[in-house]
Amino acid sequence: MTDCLLTGVGGQGIVFASKLISQTAMRQGRKVRTAETIGMAQRGGSVVSHVRIGEDDYSPLIAKKHADLIIGFEPSETVRVIDYLKSDGAVVVNNQGVQSISAALTGDEYEVGTALDYLSSLPIRLVVCDGWRLCREVQNSKVLNVALVGAAAAAGALDMSIAELSETIRAIAPSRFIDLNIKALEIGAKGVKE
Repeated sequence: MTDCLLTGVGGQGIVFASKLISQTAMRQGRKVRTAETIGMAQRGGSVVSHVRIGEDDYSPLIAKKHADLIIGFEPSETVRVIDYLKSDGAVVVNNQGVQSISAALTGDEYEVGTALDYLSSLPIRLVVCDGWRLCREVQNSKVLNVALVGAAAAAGALDMSIAELSETIRAIAPSRFIDLNIKALEIGAKGVKE
């Protein structure tokens, strides 16, 4: 059983990343259950996607302290769901924050470093990715989602290879975005290996 939680805010491509992981697992012949919780996603609200891979469980929702992996597209959203991670779980997190709309309206500052420092203080396997650097290498800011999945796979946190994920991209992405997404996947993986 592999339980993977993806979290961030609306517009970061979390649902596509969830589909990429679940479709790859199904292509491996594994049973998959998924669910998304989306709150005001088109207005920058929280998005959480649950992906459960395996035969033993029937609920699509991951219980607290059971996630093997959290892929965090935004640091504060990652902190918000950290209680879902099991004791020997892994976190792959983007180091760039997105200020919430409520904080922007009140003029509050968002200290991304505080969230990352908190994650670093926990006894967990943590991979911090410079998401925007990865996107700059691809020259497209809309592929952070695929780059983070590549980073998670390269970190050994997903039981799937870059080649398997690339095959899924070829099957599910619109043809004009296939090469871009595969390049993002490879750059995300390369970022972890360096």
